[in-house]
Amino acid sequence: MDTIAGPLRAHPASALAVGAPERAIAFDAQGPVSLARFLREVNGVAARLPAATRAINLCEDRYRFLVAFCAAAARGQTTLLPSSRAPAVIEQVRAAHPGAYCIAEDAGDGATPPHHYLLPGTLPQAESVLPWIDDNALVAVGFTSGSTGQPLATPKRWGSFRTSTAQNLVALAGLLAEAPGAMTPLVATVPPQHMYGMEMSVLLPLLGPLTVHSARPFFPGDIVRALGDAAAPPLLVTSPVHLRTLLQSGVALPPLAGIVCSTAPLPPELARAAEVRYRCEVRELFGSTETCVIARRRTAMENAWTPLPGVRLLPQPDGTAVHAAHLARPVVLADLVELHPDDRFTLRGRHADQLEIAGKRASLGDLTRQLLALPGVVDGVVLQLDGHDDGGVRRIAALVVAPGLDEASILQALRGQCDPVFLPRRLRCVERLPRNDTGKLPRQALLDLLQG
Repeated sequence: MDTIAGPLRAHPASALAVGAPERAIAFDAQGPVSLARFLREVNGVAARLPAATRAINLCEDRYRFLVAFCAAAARGQTTLLPSSRAPAVIEQVRAAHPGAYCIAEDAGDGATPPHHYLLPGTLPQAESVLPWIDDNALVAVGFTSGSTGQPLATPKRWGSFRTSTAQNLVALAGLLAEAPGAMTPLVATVPPQHMYGMEMSVLLPLLGPLTVHSARPFFPGDIVRALGDAAAPPLLVTSPVHLRTLLQSGVALPPLAGIVCSTAPLPPELARAAEVRYRCEVRELFGSTETCVIARRRTAMENAWTPLPGVRLLPQPDGTAVHAAHLARPVVLADLVELHPDDRFTLRGRHADQLEIAGKRASLGDLTRQLLALPGVVDGVVLQLDGHDDGGVRRIAALVVAPGLDEASILQALRGQCDPVFLPRRLRCVERLPRNDTGKLPRQALLDLLQG
């Protein structure tokens, strides 16, 4: 370990955080938290963690998540990032990683669940030294959301995180403060356990000129308050679901440095409405748990994506192979792309989303967009069921949130928007869709809801 006051030097490992001791790594309504204090708390917690190789970080407070992640890394422990905090999901992760324990906040009820380490209300502190992490260290394992099937584990090494974070800073160029030493405040509505939240609200404050709000605001009023805690116009990191909710709420936001959106396709009309309402650029990022962020676009003005530096895409019959400097080997995504002469690309949906019925073609994504465009529809999704009808065709179904409308009126409206062969054979109106913390829809949860 080296003191944070010393200059960086050639080293087989890399610093866990960058910047001067006094720079703010986090903030909230009480003010900023300096890098020096953060490191004291990281080292204080690291000395008290159980002896283990893997930890499941369940902290909802983003600053405490940041402290726990860095403390585990300093101890040589891998942080597991489950796609959900549901007890059944946590137990599945623990079963797949014997010996793993959970790090969580102390609920104040005096109880400590089995296999848990609870962070105390006042975090312990130790000498303010800067941990160095081997670039080959396995610091995290991310899990996919299960929106297309069972969650898959994806290992992440420190060197890969450092390289992808440098690319993400390029992806955010023009939205961050440019003055030397200036820190851009960041408020995120997505959980740090999700890879997008990990990249934007954990790694960027550690390795870039950003300071992150400790909360994870969910409701519009909470988002407004968190944004108001920033000392300068903040960057809002969010999802299409949260952005739509903000616009529908009508709340006024303070001046923003920009809005960053990911986790699901962002409709262009939603991006344009947000840019007009909040008077800033909305920048959409494209990536996955397996690849991290690999491209960006200004969705209100362009359809094509610009790959980040060092990213190269190779279309395949069943998807796209992603080559990038931060990937140890190419990763094949299910997304179909069309490459342009200027190296940009357009998404053409996923191979599994492509429909062909009676010689006609469509995609589940396009059908869902047509459903969401209907007046009175608040939320909805079109999906393909696993079974086949008598003609060997997999049936199409839909779940819709549309207060005041019934199934018959929605189907009648859809008849004017899409070919009759692609009309949902099963359509059910529900109070809300089973979206997870990032707004995604796990397939099994949708199937369960369709069956009542």
